[in-house]
Amino acid sequence: MLEQKIKEELGELLVKKEYITRKQLEKALKKAEEENKELDKAILELGYITEKEIYQILAEDLGFEFVDLSEIELKPDLAQFLPDNIAKRYNAVPIKFNGEKLVVAMVDPLDTNAVDDIMLMTGLDVETVMATESDIRRAINRIYGSAEIAEADDISASIAEINIGELSNLELGELDEEEISVDKLKEMVDEAPIVKLVNQIIFHAISDKASDIHIEPWPKEVVVRYRMDGILHEIMRIPKHLLAPMVSRIKIMSALDIAERRKPQDGKIHLKYEGRDFDLRVSTIPTVNGEKVVMRILDKSSVMLGLDRLGFMPDIREKLEWLIAKPYGMILVTGPTGSGKSTTLYACLNKLNQGTVNISTVEDPVEYQIQGINQVQVNPKAGVTFASALRAFLRQDPDIIMVGEIRDHETAQIAVEAALTGHLVLSTLHTNDAPSAATRLIEMGIEPFLVSSAVVGVLAQRLARTICSACKEPYVPPKEALKDIGLAYTEEEIVFYKGRGCEVCKGSGYKGRTGIHELLIISDRAREVILRRGSANEIKRAVLEEGFKTLQDDAIRKVLEGIITVEEALRVVFMGNA
Repeated sequence: MLEQKIKEELGELLVKKEYITRKQLEKALKKAEEENKELDKAILELGYITEKEIYQILAEDLGFEFVDLSEIELKPDLAQFLPDNIAKRYNAVPIKFNGEKLVVAMVDPLDTNAVDDIMLMTGLDVETVMATESDIRRAINRIYGSAEIAEADDISASIAEINIGELSNLELGELDEEEISVDKLKEMVDEAPIVKLVNQIIFHAISDKASDIHIEPWPKEVVVRYRMDGILHEIMRIPKHLLAPMVSRIKIMSALDIAERRKPQDGKIHLKYEGRDFDLRVSTIPTVNGEKVVMRILDKSSVMLGLDRLGFMPDIREKLEWLIAKPYGMILVTGPTGSGKSTTLYACLNKLNQGTVNISTVEDPVEYQIQGINQVQVNPKAGVTFASALRAFLRQDPDIIMVGEIRDHETAQIAVEAALTGHLVLSTLHTNDAPSAATRLIEMGIEPFLVSSAVVGVLAQRLARTICSACKEPYVPPKEALKDIGLAYTEEEIVFYKGRGCEVCKGSGYKGRTGIHELLIISDRAREVILRRGSANEIKRAVLEEGFKTLQDDAIRKVLEGIITVEEALRVVFMGNA
């Protein structure tokens, strides 16, 4: 099996072929052991070599042909010879016929059981070649997709085919969106091409790991954009006359009123994709060019992430785990909108949710439902506010309370009192850094002596794009780059990393995001400053002398470890943009 081969021989093979040094191998082995991961994954994350190079070396050593799937034309019609469940189970994809043999690209061509099963299912002789895991995964999504988009090769090709083919038969003419009757819309949204188009937009967004889908009406066309790793990317443009049926199809899926086009509406779509549950939070709003739709993609599996998956440096994670183990006190997570605060709070709750404590949350909205936790949705019309829910919680024998956000004096006062009366309270605030959290509470009208007693820790965070592991490469930065992030120039060469740009990251050089953090534990010196209403800068100076690491410090550590680029550190932390 390939997995055994990697465990036993990959490291020595890479050293022998001079792809990595002995010292680099030792570092990778240590990382693999500490983080309980395969050696090849550890080597990739350290940026010593690309995924493609690893598989090329393994293929050569094992005597298999290596195939770069990004350089060959995949044929969806070959999917008929290999069922999608077998393809996904064995990470295998049919790529061509070689005479009478079906050529199948596999991650692990040494898996004889898999090869036997493929031969049995296809009834054909099979020739195996080797390809990278990420290439195989993308090829499977491209050829098989889901049951509703199985015929799509890639998004641009399938959309182009629909635009010039089936959609032209809808006979919408030049009708203005406002002129289309509700009855006509109901007919149109059930047309196969519209159903297919909307499904493709949604499923490809999920496949591309987008967080949001924007369907934006322009004067003469509709632009679809995905937010990936925090940045919006234009995906396609669609004829303007398709806007009304597309929006109506989405409204029907999310139980909204298709007749109402002049007011904003909010709804939710639940769906399954590749065995995983997703919720889409749908928002529509009228613009001068027609209704705009934004869908926030909520991956239910992502809420189960542990603290070890959120990019914490080991020392910060250890301190945070120590903090949340406290029986009482207030822990705040701060940062701008979209900085991952809710994800961090959910990760903390997951760790605390052991069945021996009563956990209650009040959120606006409840984005993820977690078994074993009592979650309450804010509903001002019914009188359910953050403050009223908090009061009710205190009569429910709680151990741990999570407040989605502290927005006003009343909520802050009750949360502080709960923390002082033997409850662990987790919440979020909108501040730029950790030291500013205490002063923000005081500005809300909470007495300094209550703040200094209740708050035990503050975590500030941002999200930064990580370097794509498939095209990561080292480079020596210019002196200016070192100066920009506060590093002094030395004669010793400092190596930074960046992504070259490849198919995996769509040429951006970035794939995925990680957290940048600073954790302020309220010490006696910090309490003294808070008690005398000291400024955030005074609190910061006091804790810096005790070893406090700022967001900038954490960003620099992640630049030097090859996790993020210096440009990303500057964008997210040093220039104040989140």
